[in-house]
Amino acid sequence: MSDGKQVSPGVREEIRAFLATRRARLTPEQAGLTVFGGDRRVKGLRREEVAALAGISVEYYVRLERGDATGVSESVLDGIHHALQLTDAERAHLSDLLDARRSRRPAPPTARPRLRPPVQRILDSMTTTAALVFTGRLDIIGANALGRALYQPMYADPGRPVNTARFAFLDPAAHTFWRDWDRIADDSAELLRAEAGRTPYDTELTTLIGELSTRSEDFRVRWARHDVRSYATGVKRVHHPVVGDFELAYESTRLADPGQILIMYTPEPDTPSEDALRMLASWAASKPGADHPHLAGDPHATGPEPG
Repeated sequence: MSDGKQVSPGVREEIRAFLATRRARLTPEQAGLTVFGGDRRVKGLRREEVAALAGISVEYYVRLERGDATGVSESVLDGIHHALQLTDAERAHLSDLLDARRSRRPAPPTARPRLRPPVQRILDSMTTTAALVFTGRLDIIGANALGRALYQPMYADPGRPVNTARFAFLDPAAHTFWRDWDRIADDSAELLRAEAGRTPYDTELTTLIGELSTRSEDFRVRWARHDVRSYATGVKRVHHPVVGDFELAYESTRLADPGQILIMYTPEPDTPSEDALRMLASWAASKPGADHPHLAGDPHATGPEPG
């Protein structure tokens, strides 16, 4: 774990808020502590209780929560992980925040992430699976025909990358499209929070978070929780404007290109959802541009290299 003499105030506040919210959600009983005496004025665990559970001094934990501690070893992180009952995603987020403590000059703007042609060919070869590639900002930067058809309502604004968080929080259609919108909203905010820990100087991410915070109370409430998650597996429940209701299991995997995540959606066999996805595939094949779904109407999709 790297240390620095100077700590970015923004990162210091992120560390403080993250650890404080993790403390507040745990009661002494949940942490296996016996409580004596009357009312507690602290919601959740006290700092000294966390320190005792983590096997570190109170003074060191206080500095850690302020973002000022140095020499944060893996064993200390393991102790905090145990004391605050962190998930693996939360532990990784704390590690990312501690790594970002040093004052750094923001990286210069880079080209918008693009898919390498072999990745697009792999996507296109998946004819019965909806497949899309996301960035950590939740931009969709690539899809096969079925993936684009699945997320068709999100492609209404081709002037900028399709972004699932922007759709979830700013487009009223999202409440109809996602049959479990609350869970999707939680996941979106938590994935963005984790990405902000990994890339605290990403100006496009900062702009997106600012836009969502300004325009969506639902996002502001979730952002204030400081919850994080990582891409994994699960089920998406959709009401699609073309084929109606269906459910798709999904799996995710990180690609070799930094920050790119492939997510694949598939229905359970011999179910109405499989029938619906088959109908969606037929509909997608009948649309203009079906031979090149990753280029049609998407100015940010992978295309020929300039000559």
